[in-house]
Amino acid sequence: MPALSPTMTEGNIASWKVKEGESFSAGDVLLEIETDKATMDVEAQDDGVMFKITTGDGAKAVQVGTRIAVIAEPGDDLSSLEIPADEKPSSSTSSSSKPTEAPKSNTPERRETPQQSDAPAQQKGGAAMTSGSKAREQKYPLLPSVQHLVSQHGLDKDAVSQIEPTGPNGRLLKGDVLAYLGTINAETPGKIKTRAVKMSHLDLSDIKVAPKKEAPAPKKEAAVPEVPAAPLESEVALPVSLAKVLEVQKRIESKLGVFLPVTDFIARASRVANDDLPASARKPTADDLFNQVLGLDKLAPRASRGYYLPHISALPEAPFLAPRRAPADIIDILAGPAKKPAAAAKPRAADRTPSISAGENLFSLTVPQGDEKRAKVFLERVKMILEEEPGRLVL
Repeated sequence: MPALSPTMTEGNIASWKVKEGESFSAGDVLLEIETDKATMDVEAQDDGVMFKITTGDGAKAVQVGTRIAVIAEPGDDLSSLEIPADEKPSSSTSSSSKPTEAPKSNTPERRETPQQSDAPAQQKGGAAMTSGSKAREQKYPLLPSVQHLVSQHGLDKDAVSQIEPTGPNGRLLKGDVLAYLGTINAETPGKIKTRAVKMSHLDLSDIKVAPKKEAPAPKKEAAVPEVPAAPLESEVALPVSLAKVLEVQKRIESKLGVFLPVTDFIARASRVANDDLPASARKPTADDLFNQVLGLDKLAPRASRGYYLPHISALPEAPFLAPRRAPADIIDILAGPAKKPAAAAKPRAADRTPSISAGENLFSLTVPQGDEKRAKVFLERVKMILEEEPGRLVL
C-alpha cells in the first residue's frame, strides 16, 4: 500500500483498473485508493505487467507498506515466475525492493541485490544501522520525499532517529535515508553538505583592494563669450524748405481737383534720392569679407541703392491720408437729392497740414558710424528735389 500523503497510515482499495496478466504503461492508472479525506488514483511509474493481485477490490484498512500486488517486468514469462515471501522490511536489512515488484526466478533480482560497486556503501549503511549510534531528534514533519522513503521501507521512528541529517538547519534529506539504507555511498551526503556550506559563503580572499584614484583636476571654466557692443550711431540732419511743395500742391488741387498730401511728395523724393548712393564706409561684414576672398568686391558696383526714409520733426509719425468719402445710404438714395447747404470755403493746402511751415523743416537720419557721408548725400538730393523741382514728382 503506497503512502499518498505524509500523514497516511492506512487506506481502502476501491477498485483495480488493471487485471492480472494485463500490461500497462507509465502513467496508466493501476487502482483507486480511498482515504478518510479523498479518493485518489495510483499511477504506474514504469511499464510492466500485473503478475498477481494479493489484495482485491473493497479491502479496508490496509496498512501502508503492506503488499497488495506483484508486478513483473515487460516481456517476463509469468509462468516461470515465483511470488517471493511477503516479508516486511525492517531496520536491520540493508536494502529492500518495492513490494509490488516480482523478481525473476532464474536470475538474481536487480532490485533486491545491490551491484558489486555499491558493496562498500551497503556495508557502511548496515554498520550505521546496527552500530547503536546516539539517537537524534529529527525535525517533523519530514519532507515528502523523505516520508515516502520511510513509509516505503517501513522505517519506524526509532530507526529514523538513527539517521544523521545533513540538510539546512538539521533537516533530514532524501539522500540521508538512501545512504542509511545503503542505496548510495554513505559518504555522499556528507560531501554534498560540505560543498554546500563552502559555496554558501563568499570567498573574498583573492580580491585585492583597488588603489585609490587621484582626484580629477578641476575643470577650467569656459570663457564667457564677449557680447559684441552695439554699433555706434550718428545723426545727420539737414534743413529743407517745403514752400515750393506747398505751391505745387495748391496748383494741382485748384486745376485738377486732386489733393496730394505732402507725405506723397516726400516719399517720392526719397525713392529718387536712394538711387546710386556711394558705397558704405562702415566696417565690412562677414559677407563682405567672404566676397573679398573670392574677388567679388572688385566686380561689385561702387554705388548701391539705399533704403533711407528721413524723419521730419515738423510732421507726426503717422502719414497723412486723404479723407475717404462716406458710402451712400440707401435711404438717402430713395428719398431723392436733398438741398445742399452753402458750401463752406475750402481750407488752403497749408491749413490742412498745420505742422508744416512754408519755411524750413528739419530732415534727419540716424545711421551707423561710417555711413554719414552716404546719408548726407541722400538728404542733399531730397533737399534739391523738394526745393527746386517738386513738380517732376507728380509726372
